Amino acid sequence: MIRFCPQCGFPTSERVPDDDNRLRAVCENGHITYENPKIVAGCLATWEDGRILLARRAIEPRHGKWTLPAGFMENGESVPEGAAREAMEEANAKVEIIDLYTTYSIPHISQVYMMFRAKLLDPDVSAGTESLEVKLATEDEIPWNELAFTMVRLTLRHFIEDRKTGVFVPRFGDIRPPER
Repeated sequence: MIRFCPQCGFPTSERVPDDDNRLRAVCENGHITYENPKIVAGCLATWEDGRILLARRAIEPRHGKWTLPAGFMENGESVPEGAAREAMEEANAKVEIIDLYTTYSIPHISQVYMMFRAKLLDPDVSAGTESLEVKLATEDEIPWNELAFTMVRLTLRHFIEDRKTGVFVPRFGDIRPPER
């Protein structure tokens, strides 16, 4: 809950504003603060021989686990620009974005992941500040039991499946926590 209005600094209370249907942070001056999902942009980048760029996380969550380069978008950039920037930040990788490949909504953490297929422009990659190490992996070298996120696992599985036919089908869905 947002306790103070980002516009005027007055205290907020949680209530449903007129003509709305959700609880919002509303300040004493009537300003409404909307909280919206964060967009995560990333890419599944491959080199000419088909190897896939993976990065081992140096940050939480999932420190030490493997992932595809991805991260929160910055203001003023497009989604493909964010994906390319993240590849550079995490793996010192220069990429050419090809197309949007997977889109996953993760409602319980208010995030939307947009993953692009990308071509590595140079195989000389190295760990950025958010990575412990990076590697170009064949399908057999993917550390399936050490992947950081469900979204990464799904994107990689779809890619491997589609690569067999040469037809890359855009995919989307929701990822929800297991019911208890």
